[in-house]
Parts: sequence; C-alpha cells; structure tokens
Amino acid sequence: MDHGFQWYLLIPGLNKLPHWVFGAALVSCILTLLSILFHKALQKRQSIVIPDKKLTLVSFFDIAIEKLFALCESVMGHEGKKYFPLIGALFIYIFMCNSLSLIPGFLPPTDNLNTNVACALSVFIFYNYQGFKTHGLGYLKHFMGPIWWLAPIMIVIELVSHLVRPASLSIRLFGNISGDHMVLSIFSGLVPIGVPVVFLFLGLFVSFIQAFVFTLLSMVYISLATAHDH
Repeated sequence: MDHGFQWYLLIPGLNKLPHWVFGAALVSCILTLLSILFHKALQKRQSIVIPDKKLTLVSFFDIAIEKLFALCESVMGHEGKKYFPLIGALFIYIFMCNSLSLIPGFLPPTDNLNTNVACALSVFIFYNYQGFKTHGLGYLKHFMGPIWWLAPIMIVIELVSHLVRPASLSIRLFGNISGDHMVLSIFSGLVPIGVPVVFLFLGLFVSFIQAFVFTLLSMVYISLATAHDH
C-alpha cells in the first residue's frame, strides 16, 4: 500500500528505515523526554499529595496514571501493583504509536505486524514467566485441566490457546489501526477541508480503544497465569 509522504524520508540516513522502525524509535524518544520532564517537574513540586491548581504536565500524568492504576487493580486485584510498570508502559506506548496516524506525514508503527508481534511476545513471555515464578512447576497443571483423564486433550487445547494469544493480540491491533488509517487517508483525499476533523476524533478514539483492549487482555493473561486457584 502506498503510504504517501512521510517527513522522516527527508532526513539523510533515516530515509532507508522502514516507517515502523522510525515510528517506534520516535515514540520511545518522546516518552523518554516526557519522563525526564516529568521527573524534573516532580522534583520542583512543593507537595506530592496536594495537586496543582491548574493543569500541568505533572497533574496530567497524575490523572492518567491514577485511572490506569485503578483499572489494573480492578482487573488483577491488589497483586496488580506488581505488574503495573509493564501494564502502564504497554498502554502508553501503544496509544502513542497508534496516535501517530493522526499527524500528517507520520505513520503509526502499529499498522505493521513487526511492532505488534514484539509487544505481544513480550506479554506472552512475561505472563508465562510470572506463572512459573508464582507456582513453580505447578504452573504446568494449568494446562492439564480439572480432570486428570482429560489431561491429554486439555494439554493440546491449552497449548494451542496460549500460542494463539500473541497472534490474536498482534492481528487485532494491526487490522484496526490499518483500517482506521486507511479510512482517514481516503476521506482526507476526497474532502480535504472540514470532513477529516471528524475522522481525526474517530481515529483518536480508535487509538485509545485498541491500546485499552491490548492492555486489558494482557492483564487478563497475567491474572490467569498467576491466580492461586489452578
């Protein structure tokens, strides 16, 4: 598919990079810069407990992280606190990647399976690692089902189910973000004034929802792997 004009192609040395590599690196740099600014702003703050009187970088991050943390606890319980650094980073990173499609001359890294598979495999490896860390070899009982004589069938079903999860996460995100970007490009080309604004808001909504769904499913997978009622 022709992606049209892209700003980074004008920069010598970067024009040979695939757009998803450049986009992923750009989002990482933006988040790193925001983290440094947030840390410096937090150091200047007189009180961590008392919020700022007006909307600032610190107060904006406070609200966003508080809501995300509340969601994490509601899905995973009090154990969610341990996994929140991954969950929070995953949501913010995917949302920022998705949102690049709203800026003319930029493409979202998540409209390519390479980026999505990397995120999905990170979740896959992490929740299985946490499962073994929590239960030891007893984690393997999770694949055998509740009845011992059904174990041979359940092992096959569970293995297929677990192996499909990274593909499901990756393809769902890829399909929705690619479709949204395609719709925005088509209507922007047909009616360049006025109409694209509606689809920009729709694109922002889709970017949020897809990051939310990816993160929510990741929380569910971690919860199932670390639950104590196997």
